[in-house]
Amino acid sequence: MKTLFTIHAGEYLVGNHLEKKYSKDVKVWIPSKDIGTDLLVTDSENKKSVSLQVKFSRDYLATNDLPEFRPLLEVTSWWKLSREGIAKSKADYWVFVLMGFQMKRIDFVVISPSELLKRFEKFHGAAESIQSYLWVTKDERCLESRGLSPKEQMEIIMRDRRDIDRDFSSYLNNWSPLEKRLGLRPATNGKQVLGCQ
Repeated sequence: MKTLFTIHAGEYLVGNHLEKKYSKDVKVWIPSKDIGTDLLVTDSENKKSVSLQVKFSRDYLATNDLPEFRPLLEVTSWWKLSREGIAKSKADYWVFVLMGFQMKRIDFVVISPSELLKRFEKFHGAAESIQSYLWVTKDERCLESRGLSPKEQMEIIMRDRRDIDRDFSSYLNNWSPLEKRLGLRPATNGKQVLGCQ
């Protein structure tokens, strides 16, 4: 085993959220070395498990060059991902952590790597390097906006343009895959407000 390390902010936020949301029904484990999985989540008896790859982004809403978007959005994010990394991922689910500083909230997108890659390929093609913008709207939808013009971005926010592959809303704060696999029952809602215990 190599020297001790610290977990990154996204891993801490996911682990903390799960422990609060499911109380004593869940345990969160950190691997001692990089194995392509950031967290292992088990039931209280350590008999069932789910592995997670966690991605964290700061909020870009305040620095967005288009101020007309700001009143419509809670948080914006940016990731640069490897297509091969997604395709070869050993994690059961990827969790994207979207932390909105202005509204003091945290949202999570929970999706399997196979579904993530399938969606990305539909609008990013077979590019090896994938850049992703996940945005959470005021009406609590999650949209992938990378590669769209400002006009098209506004259209998907305002529901004037429908793009099923770019709509990640069904994965937003949706921990039901973990609940089913681990037999968990939530104690709170899926959204976390900063500063609340």
